[in-house]
Amino acid sequence: MSTFQFIQHQDELTRVLDKMGHQNTYALDTEFIKVDTLWPKLGLFQINFEHEIFLLDGTTLDLSAFWTTIANAKQNIFHACSEDIDLIYYYSGKKPLQNVFDTQLALSFLGYGLQTSYQNALKDCLGIHIEKDQTRSDWTQRPLSDEQLLYAVNDVAYLPELADHIKQALIEKNLLSYVEEDCASLARDIAKETPIKKLYTDVANYRHSRRQLMQLQQLCVWRDQLVKAINIPKSFVIKNNVMIELVEKSPKNHFQLASIQGLRPSTIREYGSVILDLLKNLPPKDDWPSSMARPVKFITKEVSEKIDALIDHVAEQTQVPRAVLMRKKWLSELYHHVVLRHNHTQHLSSYLTGWRYELLVVPLLDLLRQDEQNLAQQMKNSH
Repeated sequence: MSTFQFIQHQDELTRVLDKMGHQNTYALDTEFIKVDTLWPKLGLFQINFEHEIFLLDGTTLDLSAFWTTIANAKQNIFHACSEDIDLIYYYSGKKPLQNVFDTQLALSFLGYGLQTSYQNALKDCLGIHIEKDQTRSDWTQRPLSDEQLLYAVNDVAYLPELADHIKQALIEKNLLSYVEEDCASLARDIAKETPIKKLYTDVANYRHSRRQLMQLQQLCVWRDQLVKAINIPKSFVIKNNVMIELVEKSPKNHFQLASIQGLRPSTIREYGSVILDLLKNLPPKDDWPSSMARPVKFITKEVSEKIDALIDHVAEQTQVPRAVLMRKKWLSELYHHVVLRHNHTQHLSSYLTGWRYELLVVPLLDLLRQDEQNLAQQMKNSH
């Protein structure tokens, strides 16, 4: 095992922070549990810089100064950072981070796929093998076992070397700036919070009526307020698919409520009357949400082939894998941008308005507008 220090006392953390002040790049990871709570319970925060590894005890330490230090760093290196960044935002309130480098995201630019594990990344890039058998440990228990400590240390021990290896490969392909920009976009995406009145959009689809959308809005607002108040996962109250069944079957009493598949008996006992009221008592129709946009229509074969050819051409030109260059959800965004005749790009994902914009997004929008105009002319001629 690499040498490390387990930091459990505030004066020890102060000395670590002093050391951090002489560096500006850190390799980081977190260990937490989130089994029966909405918010994560931090167990450990691991940090590696200048070949020194520290395990910060999340159960005992005040990490306020630590959050400030990493927010001000030149770069924070993670592998698969989404949950780590989300935890940092929750505990620190500092968002979005502007200084993230995610080795998993970076590897996707080098053709390793979108979800390369840390274990496989080390094996493929550095020829290093580590065990990953403590993922579901209780990281808030004390004392931690030797196996847990080894697992936690390994998660940052080789991360700086891995990042250096990946960055060199990206520099050789002129892709490092693209990766850094996408890492910033990822950190911004994690920081975004859906407005409470729009939470239903993560559950509903275009098939739902405006009445059903209003019901889903009320259910989502109520669930969000409840789980935050008592710190339990959303699924412990009502899962998304159960909410959809509620608005589609629209039960009128507790007996009908009990027939809703997946609705917990405890939820019916405690909140059944509330749920029935939320389904029944709706505001005036003028206040109901608008119908949701349909998914991407069937694009004509001619234009679809042109889109595929364009994406392939830019992928070859930039050496960025097609799956990284353009995702289905981004293409859907561009389609709705054209159909809804938006004149600005502020509603588009930052992935689309950055380095991809001139290379790919502008010509894609031209193709989609051409397709839309052709269809409109065909409809006009048919009449």
